[in-house]
This record gives sequence, structure tokens and C-alpha cells, in this order.
Amino acid sequence: MSETIDYKIILSRFPWIVEKNQNVILSPDCDGFLCGLLMSSFLGWKIVGFYDGKILILKKGLKTRDCVFLDMEIFRKDIRSVGHHMLMFDVRNLPSNWDNFNNCIQPNNIRGFDFRSSFNLKYPLGTIHFLIGILAQSVKIDIQEKAICPMLFVDGTFKNLFNFPENCLSWLHFLKADCLENPLHKIFYNNYYSVNELMVALKDLFQKLREINHGKRGGDKLKISNSRGDIQSFQYKGKFYALEDDKKVKIENLLKLLSGLTGWKYDSNDWQWNDMNSFIFSKSSIMPRKKNYYPLMDSNPLSYAITGTLSLEYTLEKPNNLP
Repeated sequence: MSETIDYKIILSRFPWIVEKNQNVILSPDCDGFLCGLLMSSFLGWKIVGFYDGKILILKKGLKTRDCVFLDMEIFRKDIRSVGHHMLMFDVRNLPSNWDNFNNCIQPNNIRGFDFRSSFNLKYPLGTIHFLIGILAQSVKIDIQEKAICPMLFVDGTFKNLFNFPENCLSWLHFLKADCLENPLHKIFYNNYYSVNELMVALKDLFQKLREINHGKRGGDKLKISNSRGDIQSFQYKGKFYALEDDKKVKIENLLKLLSGLTGWKYDSNDWQWNDMNSFIFSKSSIMPRKKNYYPLMDSNPLSYAITGTLSLEYTLEKPNNLP
């Protein structure tokens, strides 16, 4: 197994990841939003939907096969996706339908890391970091100094750096972040922040996120479903759904904040907020055990992730309602 990623192989196998003017479906959190800003700014991608594992909100008239899912893995051969969760239970005993991930770019799968023997080695960063490394092979990405803080915030990356330094250093080497010409180098090998200065910068970022959410936590997310799986934040306007006005203000304020910090332009014309359909799925969880995992895979889940040693979260169509 190679100690470093071969980006050329990824671009050869998945050329669509650097093609211009794609349609993209995002996870509705800070990692997903950063991925959307990155791809829309550099490649003209259009954000046409959001998916949180329970509900898919998608621009009218589009099919999922016409889109790329970012920050989640879709277990379908004809759907393109990029994610970073733990998916393999046992690398030596893959399910018979494992080729459903043939159109998915996934760091744990690339390194052959599985739950059974290497869960503690799983990818500890965000999808945005993985995506920057890939995209930088095709376009020049300059990381601004004020972008370092949000890049360390996303998906709790700053926590993992201090909680799991050995694993993080292994992954940074694998992504070639220790190479000066890699834009990830400025994020993870910078001399811009002392530890104290980073804490102050994170505190200021947390405050800005609370202000976006009227003093509450959650300013970095868009809630599109509740615990029962009911749709949130979107309402009917005519025949289709549209993002509620107050939620749109909140999310656009978040996108403008992230855009200002990264330099990646937020163009409202690239982001779909209305004329959307909703598709509701069935989400549940099981213990990640052999007796549970393989029957689940036989049921052909739409998406899933082993999120902890005691939890495997999965989504099923109900029934066959994926557009």
C-alpha cells in the first residue's frame, strides 16, 4: 500500500471531479457548504440540492444521476459522490455488491481501512480538505491566512489534531499536505497561529456563527429534517418547495461569512433555494457487527456510515423513491 495518495490515478478514474459546470448536492453543514463554495468558485458547479440522510431536497426536473453528491457517500453505481466516512466492515470480506461504490471517491476505501481492524485509523479531517487536495491538481488554489481558522474548525478538525495527532499526521502525509506546493500545507503546516492565537480565532468564529443563529448554536448548519424525519426549513410555494425566508437569510449569511474568509465567491445564482422537490427516506441505526452489516448491505442501502464503535447509521429508499 502506498504511503501517499496518487492524485493522478484519482483524476484518471474519476475525471468528473474536475469537470466544469456540474450539478451538486451537498450535506447541509459547514463542510458541505465549503465544498459547494469551492466547486462553484473554481469550476462553476451549481448547487441544486441538499441531503441529510433522511430527506433529499432537489431542484425540480433533475435526477440524482445528473448530480454529484459532496460530503456523503451514495451506494449506487450510477451516482457520483465524495465522502470521508468509514464504510468497510472487513476489507478481506467485501459484500458482493461493493461495486456500488465504483463511482465514489473515498479516502478510507482508497487506503483499505475498515472497521474490523483499523477503525482508529479512519480519516480524521473534512471532505473539504480531501477535495482541495484533488482539485489542486487541476487548478491553482491559494489558501488565504484568514481561511485557516474555518478550515481547522470544519468537522471538528482542530479537536482531532490534538486528540489523535499520530493519525492526523499519517493522513496529512498521505494527502501530501507536507509538500510545500500543496495548498493543504498552508492550512496544517502554517506559522500563522500560535496555539493561543488559534483559540482566540476559533472563539471569534464561534461568536460569528452564534450571531448568524440569533445567539444559539447551529449557525453552521441547515436543518432540513427533524428527529421524526419531517421536513424542516423548506415550505410549499405553489407546486414546489422553497427555503423559508428567515432560513435563507441565515444560510446566506453563513455562506457570505465563509466566502469572505476563504475568498471563494458566493454567487446566489449558483445556489438553488426554490422550485425544489422533496424525497423522504427511512433512516435508522444498528450496531456495527458482522451479523448486522452483511444483511444490511444485501438490502441495498442508499447511504450509510459507521459513525462509532456502537453505531452504523443507514438510509433506505421507501420504496425505490430515489429520483
